[in-house]
Amino acid sequence: MGERLIELRNIAKSYGRVFAVGGVNFHVDRGEVVGLIGDNGAGKSTLIKMLSGAIRPTSGEILVRGEAASNWDAARSRAAGIETVFQDRALCVQQSIIRNIFLGRELTGALGWLRSKRERAEAERLMREIGFTSKVFSPDSIVGQLSGGERQGVALARAIYNKADLIVMDEPTTALSLTETEKVFRFVRAVRASGRSVLFIGHNIHHVFDISERFVVMDRGRVALTATKEEIGSAERLIAVMERLAHPQGIEVPGGSGHGREAA
Repeated sequence: MGERLIELRNIAKSYGRVFAVGGVNFHVDRGEVVGLIGDNGAGKSTLIKMLSGAIRPTSGEILVRGEAASNWDAARSRAAGIETVFQDRALCVQQSIIRNIFLGRELTGALGWLRSKRERAEAERLMREIGFTSKVFSPDSIVGQLSGGERQGVALARAIYNKADLIVMDEPTTALSLTETEKVFRFVRAVRASGRSVLFIGHNIHHVFDISERFVVMDRGRVALTATKEEIGSAERLIAVMERLAHPQGIEVPGGSGHGREAA
């Protein structure tokens, strides 16, 4: 097990008497890809918002690299190295790759002048790091001319520039073809190879299974299962776990060692 980047201990979020998330224990270690799965209403979105600091937990504890964090908010989340790539990617499609990477955090000199040459060199480095191998694209390429998978790559490059250690990807392969999905996978593997971590959220179980090393399944605001890829064995078995969530008697990893079991 590597360094523990982020850990949530008994985290809960309620709105009045309604619990959106109740008593969740969750962690991500350095250099791993964790798949977060659950039906609509399972609590995934609330968990992401708490990680990003958009909302504060009602109770529980957040630890960053083993140290308890207080007054958790968006600024502290970013300072902890957490960046979220939402489904719409929040990109300016009429602008270039370089403008999107440095949007709001431009490199400037002492007098406030834009350091264009340094931005270009940094953009080229980031594009190489995440796996933009095609000579067709340059930092000046307009984002609107890129495919869906390539736009995810730009969003990841921006997250890395923002010094992300943990990148949360919200439904990154939705509506993408197999070819475009593989591009996203290639970018994610490059991010992991650089020592960063990814929390990969998706409804397509096959996609989540293919790219992730460990899985967290949420159901009705709680963690129903945590298991490694070796314990699960196949996407089909992971789908079977999802189908058995309606039963109240806890969940056993099909064909696994049992170490991934957690009460629902």
